[in-house]
Amino acid sequence: MEDNLVTLAIHTYEKAQRLKSVLEVHGIDACLQSVNQFLPVGTRVRIKESDLPKALGIIEEMNSKDGLNGALEEINKKPMVLLPIDFSDYSMKACEFAFPLAAKLDAEVVLFHAYLPPSFSTMPIGDVINHEGRTEESALELLENAKENLIELESKIEQSISAGEWPRTKYRHVLREGVPEDQILGYAERHQPKIIIMGTRGRDKKDMDFIGSVTAEIIERSHVPVFTIPENIALNGFKEIKNVAFSTSFDDKDLIAFDKMMNLLNTNNVSIHFIHFENKDDRWAEIKLSGIKAYFQQNYPENHFEYHLVPGTDILSAYDEFIHQNNIDAIALTTHKRSLISRLFNPSMARKMIFHTDTPMFVFHA
Repeated sequence: MEDNLVTLAIHTYEKAQRLKSVLEVHGIDACLQSVNQFLPVGTRVRIKESDLPKALGIIEEMNSKDGLNGALEEINKKPMVLLPIDFSDYSMKACEFAFPLAAKLDAEVVLFHAYLPPSFSTMPIGDVINHEGRTEESALELLENAKENLIELESKIEQSISAGEWPRTKYRHVLREGVPEDQILGYAERHQPKIIIMGTRGRDKKDMDFIGSVTAEIIERSHVPVFTIPENIALNGFKEIKNVAFSTSFDDKDLIAFDKMMNLLNTNNVSIHFIHFENKDDRWAEIKLSGIKAYFQQNYPENHFEYHLVPGTDILSAYDEFIHQNNIDAIALTTHKRSLISRLFNPSMARKMIFHTDTPMFVFHA
């Protein structure tokens, strides 16, 4: 299959050399080409078209750090899978996904637990932290209880690893006192994990905590990809995900999100259903969906792709019907940066889906 070269960026020669080095460390072949062979006005960094989504993702990560210099410093750091826990049964379900993925990525798992201090009077109810009885416990008691729960959880993890259910991979725990969502987001901002994996309550238990959900806050505000796992799902890891509904709005960021998702999944024999919701007949949308399918079919030939235009204004109901009809194992959404006012009065689709569906969900931040 022919793989055309495309221009990723144009920089000075020195900066182009550094970008080339970063790309090659990540397994992307790159070549340099002078913009003008007679005048030193710039250097093109050219890569294979099939490497474009991955390269765009690398550049996006560099922009969130310290540019090229920061990216070069990050190369030698061990990647991380961040796993917020509350010691419930669905914390163990999240571990089923986190440990095999960490082994695949040669990453470590960070078991992260945050607890509210006793003096915190207005206590939101969240998916990740159990707040009951906080006011009657001292900070020291809270810490000791968390440590005991961690010992029990790590004992269960070791049993699963020893039984061959999960691969042996490095893991450690982090305990923090404070508002859970703020602590999780702050840690993710500082350490830039590859993904945050969060167990969530079942659909029937989420309705009561719409405002205070920790998981909802994480997916709205995190710049790191998030994967949510409802407690009652039958899947036992990413390897069992075979049908994915990838919601697209035809944004360039979809390329980056898609490549990140495929790096997390067992990419062989996964069927991807590109879906676009519309409330009016739009022939141009169908043409764009067809083009997306053709592009990814060429660059990911081992996978099967379909595209769907889903009519109507009730997107939540449309999702339900689509998931049922197509045996969807996971949903993928891209969310955008929003102000606090927007989040309160006009919740994103990703936030609404957290409380609506019992289907695992990838959320990528554009």
